[in-house]
Amino acid sequence: MAAPATGRTVQPTPRVQSIDIVRGAVMVLMAIDHVRVFSGVPAGSPEAAVFLTRWITNFCAPAFVFFAGTSLFLKGERINDRAALARWVMLRGAWLVLLELTFLRLAWTFNADFTHYMLAGVIWMLGWCMILMGPLVRLPVAASAIFGCLTIAGHNLFASAVHGPLGWLGQLLYFGGAIKVGPVAQPNLLILYTIFPWIGVMAAGYAFGAVMRMNPEQRRRTCYLIGGGAILLFLVLRYFNLYGDRPWAATPRVAAWIAFLNTRKYPASLLFLLMTLGPAIAALPLLENARGRLAQWLSVFGRVPLFYYLLHIPLIHVVAVAISLVRTPGATGWLFGNHPMDPPPVPQGYMWSLGLLYAVTAAVVIALYFPCRWFARLKAQRRSTWLTYL
Repeated sequence: MAAPATGRTVQPTPRVQSIDIVRGAVMVLMAIDHVRVFSGVPAGSPEAAVFLTRWITNFCAPAFVFFAGTSLFLKGERINDRAALARWVMLRGAWLVLLELTFLRLAWTFNADFTHYMLAGVIWMLGWCMILMGPLVRLPVAASAIFGCLTIAGHNLFASAVHGPLGWLGQLLYFGGAIKVGPVAQPNLLILYTIFPWIGVMAAGYAFGAVMRMNPEQRRRTCYLIGGGAILLFLVLRYFNLYGDRPWAATPRVAAWIAFLNTRKYPASLLFLLMTLGPAIAALPLLENARGRLAQWLSVFGRVPLFYYLLHIPLIHVVAVAISLVRTPGATGWLFGNHPMDPPPVPQGYMWSLGLLYAVTAAVVIALYFPCRWFARLKAQRRSTWLTYL
């Protein structure tokens, strides 16, 4: 990734392969969830196969945001100019917010009814977190570590303290939901990803960049300690219903293991973040020396995650329309609704099988490899500032 034009020479440093592989893996998992949106398969179900199809994709947003923070630290280390880093990250954040409200909103819906539906999804959240990271990167790394850990650990207490009085601001910051924007009769900005606790995840990921610059033995030991500690803390807090999420309990309809793993994502609870970030961090040492075709493919996606994201949603949507025209032509209009947050009910007979869902995912991921490989090579060969915004 190239640095902003600051007048100083930027010294290239080797990419961290383990981070690229983990990010690439979560991009593949992300495709599963977004194919699911257009397949009509529900996001939640007591049926094991459907539940796991959704649950495995829970690793995407936490790793996406956490390692975006880590990449920000590594970028700052290369350019060695915190003021320039702060300007770049805030401008890139504003660009991401704009992309979410324009290009990605169109890619999700294939309609232009902006008056009645605007989406504040994961890229919206990532953009605002980057804007807020602008001041944080000017401070010592320890400040980001403390802020990030306190936000992740304590935001569940914050929820009960601010519920209600802050109104729309509380929805933007934490609770999400629908907000009325402009002269419309109904709420039209639907907030899926809020700023908290995700700004804490990005700040913690930024501080984690210091771990990735330790000597190999110390780095591996620290990753195992952080990742394993997060997993253990999740198991203890969740099993005894101590703190960090709504209580779980088995019922005649829902198996115990499903109830145990069904943590809250909107807004992301402490236990949701421990459950997902713990394994992602613990996996890094295992992937440092990974070789082979699969590692190569995943690292390509991990090197250009935003480029992949911008391509995969419209591609999935186009494929879904093509399948519907052949399979259920009368239901094709459903694919032009306000996905993913406010679509009309799934037409009868439209819902895909899980086999079709996974087959389409595989085809989309394979198709995306080639443009992503081209763009990754382009970024490696050219030091153009505009390339850093993709």
